[in-house]
Amino acid sequence: MAGIDIRIQRYAFLALAAAALFGAITPFAKLLLGELPPLALAGLLYLGSGVGLLAVLVLRRQFARGEAGSKEAALARWDYAWLAGAVIAGGGVAPVLLLWGLSGTGASEASLLLNFEGVITMLIAAALFREAVGRRVWAAAALMLAGGLVLSWQPGTAFELSPHALAIVGACLCWALDNNLTRKISASDPVVLAMVKGLAAGSFNLALAYALGMEFPASATLAAALALGFLGYGVSLVLFILALRHLGAARTAAHFSTAPFIGAAIAILVLGELLTASFITALILMLAATWLVLTERHAHEHGHEHMAHSHRHTHDEHHQHVHLGDEGPEPHAHRHEHPPLTHSHSHLPDLHHRHRH
Repeated sequence: MAGIDIRIQRYAFLALAAAALFGAITPFAKLLLGELPPLALAGLLYLGSGVGLLAVLVLRRQFARGEAGSKEAALARWDYAWLAGAVIAGGGVAPVLLLWGLSGTGASEASLLLNFEGVITMLIAAALFREAVGRRVWAAAALMLAGGLVLSWQPGTAFELSPHALAIVGACLCWALDNNLTRKISASDPVVLAMVKGLAAGSFNLALAYALGMEFPASATLAAALALGFLGYGVSLVLFILALRHLGAARTAAHFSTAPFIGAAIAILVLGELLTASFITALILMLAATWLVLTERHAHEHGHEHMAHSHRHTHDEHHQHVHLGDEGPEPHAHRHEHPPLTHSHSHLPDLHHRHRH
């Protein structure tokens, strides 16, 4: 029986933690739907993540005053195009498609369709961005999708591939594109990336909600939505970006697909919802899928071409460069070069292993 290589797979637990936070706030966010329309709630959750991470960034810079070097890399000029694409796709187009799609579909049908985000993320990663996705990861994706469908299926649900249903699939496509574009810039500071995405998406969604007639919520509702957004969207997204940096989009998406199961478990344990056969079945499928990805082995001889970039690192086998003396203690971030190298070891599609297969 295959075991888990913690040295290689330790970053998978960042993706699982991101899923846990996102899934955990979902049942509590649903309680606010009686006070806020869906688009307004989404806007406040995004805004809470952006404002909260802005505060984290300010505090972090205050505590770092006087320290030499930097712990995370700043965005490079060419990164802004990728970030803009991610914000527009995931924070702008996707919510509009989802809102229009929900207006013509039932809640159960929409829940079923939203399970396709993880699979579409993997398809884009493999087809467009040439990320290496093995058979175990594809099998895990199939199990996760099956588990999500079982979990969200309601008896008697009439499923029809209508324009509104296609709009929800389109929203999943936009979020999947957002995931893959964010992976391109995951070497940069994840707090900054998540903050920008939260502020932009929150402002857009709230502006749209007000244009559609939303009234300003009560202060308690506002505070609850912002706090949930900081934890479930902001902190979760920071962990998600860190996982993207080390795992790639496909594997991060596979692990993050556990979020609905975590949300359902919280609803059962905390909110008193019924334990159903569909949840138990979905849980078994989710555990099997997670085991498949965690026990993946990928090792072969591969070559590293010359590369120059900046990201947070320590001096491991891929980082044996010369310092100028002002980089600060490890881990640190600065621009450095990698000479050509050919070797063989276990690896995942992180920043240094995006070679063709």
